[in-house]
Amino acid sequence: MKLRGKQKRYLRSQAHSMRPLFQIGKDGVDKEWLKQVKNALEKRELIKVNILNNSLLETDEVQEYIEQNSDIQVVQVIGHTLVLFKRAQKPEHRHYSEEVARI
Repeated sequence: MKLRGKQKRYLRSQAHSMRPLFQIGKDGVDKEWLKQVKNALEKRELIKVNILNNSLLETDEVQEYIEQNSDIQVVQVIGHTLVLFKRAQKPEHRHYSEEVARI
């Protein structure tokens, strides 16, 4: 699902009060980290990821890695925080994607 501007705006507003669920440190990102993020998104659909100061990666590098190696969409990047969205496969976990589809 390709997100339009209004849909991204809705997801950003929903993520505003969330705390980051994952952190990226000096070890960076790899396939195992991405697998854990996918599992979390399957249950939540919308999460925040924080890049720590000791990380060797920049936010644009992390965004590029996520988008090239998965179907996760980066909704927003603010400073060292990324907001990620992926539609859940199971209907009982679809909270945000149903609302996004209506927008």
